[in-house]
Amino acid sequence: MKRKIVCKFGGSSVENAGQIEKVKNIVGDSKNRKYVVVSAPGRDEAYHQKITDHLVNLATNGKHLAKKVTAKESKKAIFDKFSGLIEVLKIPDEGLLKSLEADLNTSLEGEKKIAFLASRGEHYNAKIIAAYFNLCGIDATLWLPEEGGFLLSSDFLNAKVLPEAHVNLAKLKGCESVCVIPGFYGVTKEGDIAVLSRGGSDLTGGEVAYSVEAVLYENWSDVNGVYEADPRIVKESDVIPRLTFKEIRLLSSKGFNVFHFDAMNNCRKSNIPINIRNTNRPSFAGTMILNERVPDEDVVGIARLDHMAYIYLEKEGLGETIGFTEGLLSIFNKYGIKTYHYPTDKDDIAVLLKKEDLAGNINNLRADIESQLTPDALEVVYDVAIISMVGIGMKYNSSVIADAVWTLKENHIDIEMLDHGPAKISFHIGVAQQHADRALELLYKKLILKK
Repeated sequence: MKRKIVCKFGGSSVENAGQIEKVKNIVGDSKNRKYVVVSAPGRDEAYHQKITDHLVNLATNGKHLAKKVTAKESKKAIFDKFSGLIEVLKIPDEGLLKSLEADLNTSLEGEKKIAFLASRGEHYNAKIIAAYFNLCGIDATLWLPEEGGFLLSSDFLNAKVLPEAHVNLAKLKGCESVCVIPGFYGVTKEGDIAVLSRGGSDLTGGEVAYSVEAVLYENWSDVNGVYEADPRIVKESDVIPRLTFKEIRLLSSKGFNVFHFDAMNNCRKSNIPINIRNTNRPSFAGTMILNERVPDEDVVGIARLDHMAYIYLEKEGLGETIGFTEGLLSIFNKYGIKTYHYPTDKDDIAVLLKKEDLAGNINNLRADIESQLTPDALEVVYDVAIISMVGIGMKYNSSVIADAVWTLKENHIDIEMLDHGPAKISFHIGVAQQHADRALELLYKKLILKK
């Protein structure tokens, strides 16, 4: 049985002819790389905007891009990008640009129009890349979601994968050629195009890997892997060679934006490792995400959420009141505010959220909380950075928390919040935003470098 590998290439990996050449070399380097999921091209040359953003800007008549790029300018940028790829890669047009022109002039309206146009970046890039593979001697087959049946729900701009999609994708198991698949979009049961959330090509890759029972899912982008901490702040930060699915999910939820949060679910269930690699450094091993690993270290990575706020409530017997937390969270849900976590005690609770989500909502939010839950005290604390330490080795060494607290105390950095995850493999410290960089550097040196 062949050990088939699924490869997903992000926008920076396929943004121009030179990058697509690298993709071709990577795929051609191993006969096991049989499924290639591709994103839309990355930024264009003229406006330095992602092609997907240009497509949405066209769909919304110039209302999407903040830099006031008109719909006409976006349309030209899109057409120039794909015509340029065809020209430089020397692939036969065969009506591709005529089809693109027709799609850009779609008569669809509303969300259907936005979803359709947003999907065209992946759609046409996959067509170009499949043609280029064949031109270079790699036997490639184009598999389009609308033809093969990558079925999604009818939430056109944030669709969910339906179980039937896995059945249809499983038919690719017998494909002997390299299957090139556009990511990010699928088709509803009614035949309309729908798209996943942004970054959804990661999710497409994960669903393909699960469906064809791949032995490995390679996720290629422009980073070497998952770093121990943000390398823009902590210059000494190195790539983490191995992570568990639990660890990467915790890090992703607290600011590590390397990988789509939901793309791991079915890979984890089927024990399919995910390898995060750099298209520009294919010889580098990257980060391997596994179901389990031997914990050699306590803290494997440190994430950070910036510009956060928390709402603190105090009420006697709060922790013993059935439904209090549910009622509180429903108020946040009413205003579409995402909450991150909410440490609680017998008489108080704090809810963590993004500071920007309170803009325009705080007065009404406060009024609803006070009228519905009648707290004894309510306080809003702004400009907090949440630093999250993650590592399965911490389950057996709780002294790490003491080391972190002592390190900040020694350096006169006050702690605004402290929360220990129930699984005992993560804990979170809140500090004033102005101390965030210094706190991250100190904790990295103490907990990872052990200095």
